[in-house]
Amino acid sequence: MNYHNKKFRPLENSENGETTEETIFECKQDGNILTSEYQGGQIVKGHLIGLVDKAGNIEMRYHQVNKKGELTTGICNSKPKLTEDGKIRLYEDWTWTSGDKSSGKSILEEI
Repeated sequence: MNYHNKKFRPLENSENGETTEETIFECKQDGNILTSEYQGGQIVKGHLIGLVDKAGNIEMRYHQVNKKGELTTGICNSKPKLTEDGKIRLYEDWTWTSGDKSSGKSILEEI
């Protein structure tokens, strides 16, 4: 699975997460290295870097600045599934590595 030049938007997120349906992720992939810049909603600017395995699973790290001016960081593992119309949907388990260090789940879909 290749995520190069694909865009994603959250469909769902845990209450302790900061991304919303307004957050847009713009992905680039070179080999198995995935990067993304994202913004929208509560996120002023964010970046992530990750590794994609042969099944399309992503292990990533992210950092972002929110509208409160806080810098937050975390780790995330994403598992892809294709929708009936061929879009990629990512099922994510994430944990903050800053702040309260809580965990959550989110679902992103290709737009």
